[in-house]
Amino acid sequence: MATGKNGVASSVSAGAIIENGMVAATSLGVDLSKPRWSQETYAGRARHFITITNPLNVLATGSQLEEARTLVKQYESGQVPAGTTANRMWGAKHLYDSAYHPDTGEKMLIFGRMSAQVPCNMAITGAMLTFYKTIPATVFWQWANQTFNALVNYTNRNGESMSTQKLATAYCAATGTATATALFFNYLSKRAPPMAVRFVPAVAVCAANSVNIPLMRIDELQEGIEVVNADGQVVGKSKVAATKAIPQVIMARISMAMPPMLTAPFLMRYMEQKAMIKKSPWLLAPIQILYVGFCLTFTTPLCCAIFPQRSSVRLEQITGDVDAYRRGLELGMNGKDKLFFNKGL
Repeated sequence: MATGKNGVASSVSAGAIIENGMVAATSLGVDLSKPRWSQETYAGRARHFITITNPLNVLATGSQLEEARTLVKQYESGQVPAGTTANRMWGAKHLYDSAYHPDTGEKMLIFGRMSAQVPCNMAITGAMLTFYKTIPATVFWQWANQTFNALVNYTNRNGESMSTQKLATAYCAATGTATATALFFNYLSKRAPPMAVRFVPAVAVCAANSVNIPLMRIDELQEGIEVVNADGQVVGKSKVAATKAIPQVIMARISMAMPPMLTAPFLMRYMEQKAMIKKSPWLLAPIQILYVGFCLTFTTPLCCAIFPQRSSVRLEQITGDVDAYRRGLELGMNGKDKLFFNKGL
């Protein structure tokens, strides 16, 4: 037991120093430099993303986010307020990670955060699956979906900046291609069985994500993304790392969307036969939206966890990234040593 100024007593481990109501961060016994759970296993990554994508994080007020950010920064400076517990520290870190970019530290746009994925996607995806029969509805909801995806992709990109001109070009190309893809599959489906038409939104989403994500992160493919060694030293930029990161994000996003989009048509076909729905057909839309939301609550964190957030590439694999490769050799690395990068979400 140690006593601080003003006679305030605190339980801290030996060696913790109390000064102006602050104690040594090391007294908490936590390491915020890495996630709470091991990222080497899928289970550990899943637990991590369950906290990051928790929809309740969207409800956090500006003052709560600032409080979490302040506590994390205090920890990084080496001292935290006396009385801070390990659980409180981790809670602040999880809230901080859900709202602030891991590379730049900037507060992310609320609709671009992964914690907004479930509420936003349940509304948009539910609407796409409900209003899929007419061209105007298809165009509008595909535009809405890809606009939202573009915002998420830009917000969660690797921390490099992107010019307004390039952003506008990428957005127009991505949303235009996505909408055209949906219309093309809608046209082809006219000769298909009625049930097949229900799956057009799913096919369009798969194709659109394959276009949207690379376009919104085109700078990374052209210039590379930052790679660091095991000690955190910046080695340079690698295009190889970008070509590894972006396909992983595409696969995770498609995996996230497919379970509700592939199962909802069967559920809706079943529900349409019920007397309650025949009497009140308007119930189909809210039922479908709620069902999509239920699925996304699980698929969002579980699919984000498919690949490690901190991915790696061996030095020998980036020989084409001449500057980064040379810098790695200068730092004493050999070809088998790993370089690490944030793949984005």
